[in-house]
Amino acid sequence: MALAEGVPQVRLAGLGDEAAPDLAGQIDAVAELGWNRLELRTIGGTPVAALDEDAFRRAAGHLERAGTAVAAVASKIGDWSRPVTGDFADDVRELEVLARRCAVLGAPLVRVMSYPHGGLDEPEWGRRVRARLRELARRAEDHGLVLAHENCAGWAGERADRMLDLVAGIGSPALRLLFDIGNGVAHGYPPLPMLREIVPHVVHVHVKDARAGARGQVVFVPPGEGEARVAECLDVLFRNGYGGVLSIEPHVKLQPHLRSGTGDREGFVACGRALERLLARPACAAGGRR
Repeated sequence: MALAEGVPQVRLAGLGDEAAPDLAGQIDAVAELGWNRLELRTIGGTPVAALDEDAFRRAAGHLERAGTAVAAVASKIGDWSRPVTGDFADDVRELEVLARRCAVLGAPLVRVMSYPHGGLDEPEWGRRVRARLRELARRAEDHGLVLAHENCAGWAGERADRMLDLVAGIGSPALRLLFDIGNGVAHGYPPLPMLREIVPHVVHVHVKDARAGARGQVVFVPPGEGEARVAECLDVLFRNGYGGVLSIEPHVKLQPHLRSGTGDREGFVACGRALERLLARPACAAGGRR
């Protein structure tokens, strides 16, 4: 891929199950793009932490033989399926399993969220979220992991001030931020103002795009074709020295939060090519100046 002059040598990846349910298909999809990194979420429909030991060993061996690195693991910790009123032991167990598995995979980054409210009022919701993420960050730090909180489900999912509150208040190097460019369209807020506030703490980026459809529905489209202002977000990231991975999460067919669809290799590859075209723009090197 030819990058615009002045753009850092970015590392590109994709959430593999957006391309195919099986690991072989996921590896083949990034290989078709000429990339060698995956972000793992599920393999054969099973989250990485829930794989049995034999299945995990086979997956790790397959990745090693293919020469495919793992950029991050997208966990279920604090996601839309786990309200803050649920059993915290589920998250602790998942983190302990992922600590062992991420060491094997060479992937120190774990995606987390900040819990649905479970019917609690805001002050108690926030208090419990802070307490849980503080304990998880402490454990992650002990294991050499970094938890990357995504702007998605949960107490801090849609507000930059709350994300900054988590990072500053918990004060652990093991808690940082994941910025998903397309989530703002899906959740009803503009992405650029949020990114400008949180960018110093962003360690991982999901690239998707979307536009509002009929009857309030959201339609996901290739990067640069929707309303998320993907190109400008990339410019802000580069202007602020972002050196992490850009990981495509197209949602063109698979939408895990709705438990619908399946991987779509053709759409995944098309979104990867669209991202490459954005990165090749001369304006990309201008750091958001237009």
